[in-house]
Amino acid sequence: MTSRPARLPPRGQDPHPAGTGARNRRTRTPAHTRDRTGAADTRARILEAARRELGRNPDCTLADIAEAAGVARRTVYVHFAGRAELVGGLAAEAAEAVRLASEVAHVTAPDAATALARFVLTLWPAADRYRVLVNLARRQDLGAHRVDEVLAPARTAVAGILTQGQRQGLFHTTLPPGSLSRALEAYLLSLLDTVNAGAWTDDGTTAATAALIVAGVDRNLATTTVRRLHDDALGPPHSPH
Repeated sequence: MTSRPARLPPRGQDPHPAGTGARNRRTRTPAHTRDRTGAADTRARILEAARRELGRNPDCTLADIAEAAGVARRTVYVHFAGRAELVGGLAAEAAEAVRLASEVAHVTAPDAATALARFVLTLWPAADRYRVLVNLARRQDLGAHRVDEVLAPARTAVAGILTQGQRQGLFHTTLPPGSLSRALEAYLLSLLDTVNAGAWTDDGTTAATAALIVAGVDRNLATTTVRRLHDDALGPPHSPH
């Protein structure tokens, strides 16, 4: 018996209709997904340009920021209604960075001095990155309530560490934890201000050591604690091959 040849589908019809196998389907990223990704990338580029340009010159215009971001000024307005909203976008990024750094405070530490040093070392890169907000807050570009929102997780974390340290006898008890936390905050913000002014730079180790000393830790213990954490973060040296 002669077998019949397989019937071919009419011209233009998909020989492998839907459901016949995923391997035969072409997968394409939907246009709306590509648009969202592109918009998010553009928004991030504008924020990064704003962080740089406002750090150099707090009086820079949206046109300056648009030029630095490589976009038209009208594109900036697509993402941000104006300067205030753009600064708010930077504050939102900073708030997320502070929140993530503050989670370090919940990691078990052998003592409060180690916990405070680790917190400052973790937070410092984010604080250094967004130190432009210190000047913007002083210029009233960023309201006090927004500053409070950004710093709230850090204030809670530090107050908890200070309470623990006072109970352990590591930190002085001249001030209650809340007041001591605000004093440390002001001190660290003043250090960031000197970085803004170009008078000082730090990778966080000096700031962490100073924070411990202000809290009441012996200078030698403070230095040793921070050095140990810094060395642990770097890891053991790699042996040559």
